[in-house]
Amino acid sequence: MLLSLNWVKKYIDLSDITDELIIEKITACGLEVEEVNDLGKVFENFIVGYVEEKIKHPNADKLSLCKVSDGSNIYDVVCGAPNVAAGQKIILAKIGAVIPKGGFVISKAKIRGAVSEGMICSDSELGISDDHSGIKVLDESAVPGTSFADFAGKNDIIIEISVTPNRPDALSHFGVARELAAIFNRPVNLPEKHSGNSSFYTCDECEIEILDTEGCPRYVGKVVKNIKVKESPEWLKRSLSSIGLRPINNIVDVTNYVLHEIGQPLHAFDLKKLSGKKIVVRSAEAGKEFVTLDSKKRTLNSSDLMICDGEKEVAVAGVMGGENSEVDGSTTDILIESAYFNPSRIRKTAKKLGLSTDASYRFERGCNPDMTIWAAERAAELILEVAGGVSASDVLDVYPIPIEKKQATIRYKRVDSILGYHINPAKVKEILLNLGFIHKSETSEDVTFEIPGFRPDVEREIDLIEEVARIYGYDLIPPVDHVSVSMGERIDQREFKNNIRKVLSGLGFYEIYTNSMQTGKIAGIFGKPIPVMNPQTTEMSHIRTSLIPGMLDSIARNLRVRENDFLFYEIGDVMSSDLENKFSSFDEFSEVTNLLICAAGKVENTEWYAPERQYDFFDLKGYFNELISALRLKNTLSLIRTESDDNFELRFEISGKSGIFGIGGKLSKKLCDSFEINIPVFLFEISVNKLENEPKSEKSYSELLKYPKVIRDFAVVLDKNIIVEKVIEVIKNSASSLLKNIKLFDIFEGESIGEGNKSLAFELEFYEYSRTLVDTEIDEEFWKIIGSVKKHFNAKLRGEN
Repeated sequence: MLLSLNWVKKYIDLSDITDELIIEKITACGLEVEEVNDLGKVFENFIVGYVEEKIKHPNADKLSLCKVSDGSNIYDVVCGAPNVAAGQKIILAKIGAVIPKGGFVISKAKIRGAVSEGMICSDSELGISDDHSGIKVLDESAVPGTSFADFAGKNDIIIEISVTPNRPDALSHFGVARELAAIFNRPVNLPEKHSGNSSFYTCDECEIEILDTEGCPRYVGKVVKNIKVKESPEWLKRSLSSIGLRPINNIVDVTNYVLHEIGQPLHAFDLKKLSGKKIVVRSAEAGKEFVTLDSKKRTLNSSDLMICDGEKEVAVAGVMGGENSEVDGSTTDILIESAYFNPSRIRKTAKKLGLSTDASYRFERGCNPDMTIWAAERAAELILEVAGGVSASDVLDVYPIPIEKKQATIRYKRVDSILGYHINPAKVKEILLNLGFIHKSETSEDVTFEIPGFRPDVEREIDLIEEVARIYGYDLIPPVDHVSVSMGERIDQREFKNNIRKVLSGLGFYEIYTNSMQTGKIAGIFGKPIPVMNPQTTEMSHIRTSLIPGMLDSIARNLRVRENDFLFYEIGDVMSSDLENKFSSFDEFSEVTNLLICAAGKVENTEWYAPERQYDFFDLKGYFNELISALRLKNTLSLIRTESDDNFELRFEISGKSGIFGIGGKLSKKLCDSFEINIPVFLFEISVNKLENEPKSEKSYSELLKYPKVIRDFAVVLDKNIIVEKVIEVIKNSASSLLKNIKLFDIFEGESIGEGNKSLAFELEFYEYSRTLVDTEIDEEFWKIIGSVKKHFNAKLRGEN
């Protein structure tokens, strides 16, 4: 943003402070100065001159020899402009002047044999405009010898500052003046304004109706009649030109002036062009076209906010007006619009239409809803000054649901604690008052302020502390000779996740990262989708509720480039909620970290010694067992088979002491087909948070076994619907401490054992650490186990009649 220092000084007395210090403090308070352009130095050696004589150059048809006076001295100047004449007051670039356009230095020279001691300048050469048809001729009020910078109001410093998106309050000259008032502790004042005193009222001249109060919480209008649209006076054109704006006419220039004065965008409608003398603020009709002031057709959608009259659209709210209601030379009556629009709505519209204007730039960052009336009355007063006419005695203010005022309390001890040094409470209060915060109450320990409408970025105590710190000055932070840090036990928050990564990488898995944003349809496969407030695209409109869709998308992408075998894992955050769509607080949904391990494709390719083999559930289970064993959770977690559903053809729950840790199994063909995956996919999704909090088995040392193990096998025939884990559980409960390990080594189904049955073959491992076992105690233990299994499951030994 370009800033005129002379303009800023209209609101605050900085006469005793150097320009260099002002610029330094602007940067120090957070408004980064990117460039400084001292116009007084740019136009050094440019003066007002008087052409006393003009004669034809003896050696050139298109050149003239002029004698130019500065009131004290006469300069011989060769000039090629066709409009130069004796008796004119012009701008003379003396020897040593640097021409703004081109950057060349004026020196004493001979041109076609005649000496020239300067140059008579045009607007183009001065960088004022593109007019290069002839020299710039000044009016009679110009005094020869006067510095051109002083005469043209160019004795100014133009500062380009970079304003962060959270600081809309600094997007105006008065906003920067307010910052300087806080830094230098001196008053800042807006210009005095006077309400209209005519016999008519705005409410009698037009009607304002807001149909979309979410998009437009407040709309203020003021009527000015009997104006004359013409060129702006010199002071107004000079002010706008100094910050790079092109003067248009006195009405438009006033609205631009007020925008850059206080940061409130305005728009002037030709009142006679408004059908029904009515303003209606509503959403646009999707697909409708509208011609903006730049004569371009814009296609609207239903999220765009429009300003309409009784029959048609007349402006894209907060972005740009329409050709059908613009102020022109025939305009006599106008309606001044001063409104507060929803920042996100304006941002979306401006981005969609590809329009970025000074108005939209401010509206989308958040204007001050409390400044709308002042801005309308200020504009009306300036219009009366530059265009004549008479203004209404009132403003029409439509504000159906006033925006609630926020308050924040700042504790003096908290300031010292956060900043690490002491600031006097009186100084804290002084800084915040100078910044425009409104004092509400105080105690000896704290003070409460109402947050003004021009500071939407301030919400909490920490924000107020930041304001105090930046104005007080970071350069005043006292130096610290040394810092003492107590060396406590180092806690690595990432250690558990890194251990998972090490184990899975050792097992041959590759880690992937997938997008946490998904479409609503995909996010809804494994949970209730949680929408994003301002999505970039429809492809990223919701937050993921599971890692599985992202994994499937990665597999599908790999399959398309003929990568067919996968051992993938991902550690990432997912969201969950019991609500449907709308959320009023962050407490209504939760965020957890999950682990997803996946196996798909071929374990082994065809070789001369073995056929190819596809991954199956037991491969995945083996990897899972290796992982939980390495994490010391082997005796804590177990897999429980559950009923299949739309997503899982074979479904298991991972159970631990504190509940369900996750789900997994073989994905259904229907789900795989929806991602264009034509191979079986096996996976487990597990809560990392629960894994980390689950009690781990202690690390222990075991001596080598001194005594022999005894291995016994048995096979039982039972109902095929009985889960293996249930059988193992009965074996464990019926055995003594002699039984150390149980292994299922065969499952068989066939006609020989009967329809609806299956055979399970187990290997039992018995031993004792302190002695050798004898056959009699092994036999007793072995048959006791078999008896329990037969009794619980109505089973029989394989081969038994």
